[in-house]
This record gives sequence, C-alpha cells and structure tokens, in this order.
Amino acid sequence: MLTVAGNGMGDYSFKNLPLDIKEFDRVICDINFIESGENILKLKYRDAKEYILKNYNRENILYIVTGSPLFFSAGVLIAKSIPKDKVKIIDNTSSIDYLLSKLIISKNQVSILSLHGRDRIDLKSFLIEKYTFILCDKYSIDKIGEAIRYLDKSSFNIIIGYKLGYIDEVIKEIDIRQNIDLDLNKPYVLLIEKKFSSSPLSRDSAFKTERGMITKEYKRNLSLQQLDLEPNQILWDIGAGSGSCAIEAFKRYRVKTVLFEKNPKRCRFIRENLKNHSVCDTELIEGKAEEYFEKIEDNPDRIFIGGGGSEVIKKIPYLFSRLNKNGVMVINAITLKNLSQMVNVLDSAKIKYEVISLSLTTYKGDLKLVEPERQLFQIKLRK
Repeated sequence: MLTVAGNGMGDYSFKNLPLDIKEFDRVICDINFIESGENILKLKYRDAKEYILKNYNRENILYIVTGSPLFFSAGVLIAKSIPKDKVKIIDNTSSIDYLLSKLIISKNQVSILSLHGRDRIDLKSFLIEKYTFILCDKYSIDKIGEAIRYLDKSSFNIIIGYKLGYIDEVIKEIDIRQNIDLDLNKPYVLLIEKKFSSSPLSRDSAFKTERGMITKEYKRNLSLQQLDLEPNQILWDIGAGSGSCAIEAFKRYRVKTVLFEKNPKRCRFIRENLKNHSVCDTELIEGKAEEYFEKIEDNPDRIFIGGGGSEVIKKIPYLFSRLNKNGVMVINAITLKNLSQMVNVLDSAKIKYEVISLSLTTYKGDLKLVEPERQLFQIKLRK
C-alpha cells in the first residue's frame, strides 16, 4: 500500500504531517528533508519511484512530498503508476493556497504554471487571467524578465513569495528588472498581476508603420490561417515590417515569436507595437536576417517570410531544413520578380510547394469607393 502525503509549507520536516509515521513500514522522502530514522529512506525522485513500484505490494509505504501532493507533485506521477485501490492521497497546504490566503485573492482569478526545471513558458497560461501564479527555480526570474521585456512597467505587478512557511518568509512586491536581493536557490514562487486588457484581433490602424509597410488586415488573417499555428510553437517572422503578423499570431494563438527586421526605423515601430499590444515571450533581431539564422539555437515550428529581399530568398532551402517536424513555411510575394526567384530556388532544391494568388478589393466611404489592393502571391511549404 502506498500513502502519498504533503508536508505543507515551511522547512523540510515532518512537523506539519497530519499522520503518524510510525504506522508505516517505510517512509520515503526527498534527500533535502532533515528527518532521520530507521524506517526513513531519503531518495531522489527516480530512486523513490523505483523503490515504490517494486515494494508497494509488500510494504506499507509513506511517500512524503513538499507542499501538497496534488499541486505539481512527483507524488501524483508515481501514484498514477499504481492501481487506485493501492494508493491513498493525503493533501496539505500548497504554495498557491498559502500565498493567496495571505494576499486575500480568489483562486478563480488565477492561472497557474510551473517554470521549475522547465526551459519554456507555457503561453496558454501566462498572463491570461488577472493573476498568474508561477512555481519557480533559480533561473525563472531571468526567463520571466526576458518574456516581459517589451511590456510597459505600469502594465503589471509582481509579488514574490519567498521561503513560504519559514520563520524568515518574505512576501513583497519586486521589480523583476532590477537585482533581487534574495538567494534564489531557496524555494520561492511569483504572482504576476496583469493590469492590461488585450483583444485577439487588431485593425491596421492599431499598428505604427513606416509608409504603410504592413501586411494588410485581410492578407494578414489569411497568412496566419495558412500557417496552421498552435499554442507554444516558435514562429519566425522574417522581414517583419511593423511586426503585425507576429503580434497577431501571439495574440490569437499564443506562440513564441522571433522577428527579423533590418530597417532601424521599422525596428523602432516594432518595439512600440510590441509594447502597445503587450506581447510576451518575443525577440526582435535587428539587422540582415540571413546573418542571424544560424546563430539561433531553437528551431522554428513555423516560418513566415514577408520581406527580407533576395538574400533571404536564397536562404529558403536552409530555412526549410531548420523547420521542426511537421513544420510550415508561408512566403508572401508582391512582385513577379520575387515570385520567380522563389520558385527557381525551390525547384533547384527539389522542395515541394503550393502557390496561390490573392486579389482583394475593399470599398470605403459613404460612396463605396472601390480600392483594389495589390495582388499577393503566397507560397506554402510543409516539412
């Protein structure tokens, strides 16, 4: 029989356990616990799992985890590998319940994610609700700082819950863009208050541009639809212009965006647009895009090419090779010259592609004035 119990908040001890450990043949806990005894085994997760799966039918085992076993806990992961009639879960106070009770915040206003041991932020949960609760490790502060670097300082507040339940616990507002005078090797969590509202749809007028250098609304919508985007994918937007496609992709689909733009003035507009639209987990690369592709470690899931010139077109086979499995690339061209060069490059590389042309006409004003837009050629590649 396996019993999984949480020790609640505070130090690595058994003082908050709602049971008597003498009732068990074997007590297993993490190596950081300060307790000791003949029936106590201190093991890392993998060793604990191996022991439990081997012995739960022969011994009455208590597995003690920190906080609550039902909140991002190794206890549940192990329990799912055992028949339900052989497992008992005893809950305790979790870090989120502890902090929210201190701050008097309702849990239904909070989205939850973990960055503990994770490299990427789950954008489906990040800054969606009024509050975002984050389980952290020592690297999380830097990752979050990068993710919100284009947000206006007035658009969020961050509270740290440091060593919750300890005598020297700290609960206070912090400025994540300054040095944090705390040892982040110790347990801590963050609560981010979102102070901005956002809409998943944007009109062209909502973007600052240079001389109208923007993928117009209807074509932007069609381009994003062609990219088959899903949350948390990595999107490269090459020849970003105003950044409208990458920004809309983030707002609609919650993807991580990397924008490439060589024109300094347009880069200034992109930074303003990223700030105005509260885009998170994004990176703007200023300079000739083709000089930076190989310097980026993470491969993209999707690539959108809206500009960049002939040197970028030459790099299309390389970009296609960088796509992750089942990746998609969409390329927009407005001149026959660029379209011809793209087709020649793709044919030479023996890469399969689809081509469509888009011709749109809009009607404006009380007199319904006809205003045809430039024809757009669109190439789609699937990995």
